[in-house]
Amino acid sequence: MNQQKQICEVIDLWKADKKQYVKKSSYAAYLLLTENHLLPAFGQLKEIEETDVQAFVLKKLDSGLSHKTIKDILIVLKMILKFGAKKKWTTYTPFDIQFPTVRESQSTEILSRADQKKIMNYIQEHFTFRNLGVYICLSAGMRIGEVCALTWEDVDTDIGVIHVRRTIQRIYVIEDGVRRTELILDTPKTKNSIREIPLSKDLLRILKPFKKIVNPSFFVLTNDAKPTEPRTYRSYYKNLMKDLKMPELKFHGLRHSFATRCIESNCDYKTVSVLLGHSNISTTLNLY
Repeated sequence: MNQQKQICEVIDLWKADKKQYVKKSSYAAYLLLTENHLLPAFGQLKEIEETDVQAFVLKKLDSGLSHKTIKDILIVLKMILKFGAKKKWTTYTPFDIQFPTVRESQSTEILSRADQKKIMNYIQEHFTFRNLGVYICLSAGMRIGEVCALTWEDVDTDIGVIHVRRTIQRIYVIEDGVRRTELILDTPKTKNSIREIPLSKDLLRILKPFKKIVNPSFFVLTNDAKPTEPRTYRSYYKNLMKDLKMPELKFHGLRHSFATRCIESNCDYKTVSVLLGHSNISTTLNLY
């Protein structure tokens, strides 16, 4: 066996290796999880036992982290340990981690048909480009980063589709020991996320007149060369919902509402999965 290393050393070497192969946004996500969770818990150890990981999971659940976030952390931990074992710097034995049963079913938050209609009518009567983004998400199920990155050239009113090609996100960067964030425009979440979404007839009617007069390279939400970023737009959405006296609903709930309306209209799950840009149909089936 090579010289056994502490987990913190293995993490550093794994990060340097991973940086060559993954998207900047993925690398930033790995960086955040290792900095905030894995290094404080396991950094000084040379080997990690299943009991250590189980105790870590229970502690993170107690601190309020969701099952999904903890499972994401465990995926990264597994990658690091497999990398370390391959280089003979540490050992890796697959661990079987138990999660307590979630008692209340986690229902997906969506708008009722009446609330959805109220919002869409309001936006048609009080048109702004930022309001249009909410209407697009309810009509096309786009993610917040995707709608923030949408430009007028991505909207094809001739054939009646939106081309989803990019996403905007703020990522976490550490350079020379200095932590900062950076706004990046990148390809979407997965290759399935690059997709075409048909325009509903109401959305097509709204967009068609604009296509004749707008600058095609401008972003839809700002109608300007400079985009709005997701956290700014999320805050705008929150205030809009408050003004309309709507129930509190996360921005992602617009996407869930779109998917639910599709399924209520007897659209098959495979089609809904493609429209949402899910990497496989099981994600759609598990959600809806």
